[in-house]
Amino acid sequence: MHAMSALQVPARPFFLDASPGRRFVLFHAPAPQTECRGAIIYVPPFGEEMNMSRRMAAQQARAFTAIGFAVLQIDLFGCGDSSGDLRDAQWEIWKQDLVHAIAWVRHHASSRIILWGLRLGATLAIELARSSPYPVEGCIAWQPIISGEQYVTQLLRMRQAADMVATEALEGGTVQTLRTALKEGKIVEVGGYELPPALVADFDHIDLGTLDGLPCPVHWLEMTRSENASIPAARMDTVNAWIDRGIDVRVQSIAGPSFWGTREVVECPALISTSVQLLREAIA
Repeated sequence: MHAMSALQVPARPFFLDASPGRRFVLFHAPAPQTECRGAIIYVPPFGEEMNMSRRMAAQQARAFTAIGFAVLQIDLFGCGDSSGDLRDAQWEIWKQDLVHAIAWVRHHASSRIILWGLRLGATLAIELARSSPYPVEGCIAWQPIISGEQYVTQLLRMRQAADMVATEALEGGTVQTLRTALKEGKIVEVGGYELPPALVADFDHIDLGTLDGLPCPVHWLEMTRSENASIPAARMDTVNAWIDRGIDVRVQSIAGPSFWGTREVVECPALISTSVQLLREAIA
């Protein structure tokens, strides 16, 4: 277990005015005995991954507050307890959600902003850092999605696999037929979540490999199955391409489970302690 302060301020839930509607957020104030060293905004992953990672997100948020950081966790438009329907969600709306979150945090906690995200949330955080109207001092990216098109394909394969289990046939459609349905404007359901065509089109345009500049460092934390496992070559290709373009990216592998994609709620203490250490070094 990671070290935790005995004194913790309970997280404060509230609804943040945004456009359109309001967003549900949880605000964690820094531990009472510490000075506020900055504020972190957590960007969750998509769909069921958000639910499966809630425990890890909560533990990490508390660990960050113990060393003096405020943390704001946000449910994006159409997700969780925020207003809106997922079928109306757009990548740009989600970016604006983060802008609203940053503005609130700058007013109520600190102007020193760090974005922290998991999977698709990490990708969104990185893209927002590049275009944010407010300065962002860094990103902590847990297992970011590099290619949105490949990510959608993975989601559709999950739907195909579920169809095979349910019907022992491909009556639900192959990945290609599901792609065709999306192009025809039909909503495809994956794991209880709707994939609207417009949002899928937004996802398809995501390609971190083509990123040509960032104003802040990215701490890229990659989960591996064992301590001796290497980071996949395709993902290291993106890291190396960033370095060649002058992007300050620092990649580190962490041995542990893919907690966002397991049926059981699992933890990865090493990921939490490593993320805390990154911030300790940043404020040293």
